[in-house]
Amino acid sequence: MKAAAAPRACPTIAGLPTLVRARCGARRPSMPHAVSLLRAARLARSAKPFLARGGSRRERCEGCRLPLSHCQCALRPQPAVRAGMCLLMADTEPLKPSNTGWLIADLVPDTHAFGWARTEVDPALLALLADPQWQPYVVFPGEFAQAARVVQAVAPQADAAAPAAAPQGPRPLFVLLDATWTEARKMFRKSPYLDRFPVLSLHSDEASRYRLRRSKRSDHFCTAEVAALCLAQAGDTHAAALLLAWLDVFSERYLLAKHQRPVDLDSAAHQQLRALAGLQHTG
Repeated sequence: MKAAAAPRACPTIAGLPTLVRARCGARRPSMPHAVSLLRAARLARSAKPFLARGGSRRERCEGCRLPLSHCQCALRPQPAVRAGMCLLMADTEPLKPSNTGWLIADLVPDTHAFGWARTEVDPALLALLADPQWQPYVVFPGEFAQAARVVQAVAPQADAAAPAAAPQGPRPLFVLLDATWTEARKMFRKSPYLDRFPVLSLHSDEASRYRLRRSKRSDHFCTAEVAALCLAQAGDTHAAALLLAWLDVFSERYLLAKHQRPVDLDSAAHQQLRALAGLQHTG
């Protein structure tokens, strides 16, 4: 059986500036990031097409996975970020249009993504974790780890967007288990190569803003929200705010497309993203 056809670049942005057109793929597809490459590799070894829940036959932009009519590539900001992200993704996560690990890779240049398997480990993952430029933190609730491993904060860092001298020492690398809660607990237990790293246990007084999947626990956050908390911990506060705004715009456009409603460029989510990114009013 043929694999699912790759989504097509958005063809509706001919009037935008050259840089924006390149991001959205009108001239050619934008440079693939770690999650898009992992998705392509996962599709290549699929025995049958992956059918997204709801609207699986709709043609999607290859840059943002939204239907072409709701493509948000032209709005993609490029913040300065010092921290890195390492996504360990459950088998089908890269294939889901609602996956938010993709949004992290959109904005954080040093994002690495690996498929997780219980019986084998990608040598590139082990090399990344051993790289002296990084200080890995496994992001997971502290109640599931030995108390000696649990930390509540990372070493102080300067905001990459601030005009200050670069901090000394290794940069924080946040290891995020991108999966359902049940899968993530299994991944945490059965990944012994992570046992030597501190476990960063995050807390937030705010409720999750993610609307595309349901959770049985009110204190659960989607992967992009967790990444934003990590960025704020690391001092990348502007990037953290941008990532949340990017998530809000994605969620809004995803739901509008699902219900066949047009994009509202003047919505609160779009205004917030433009304010943070300094973007002009473009489509």
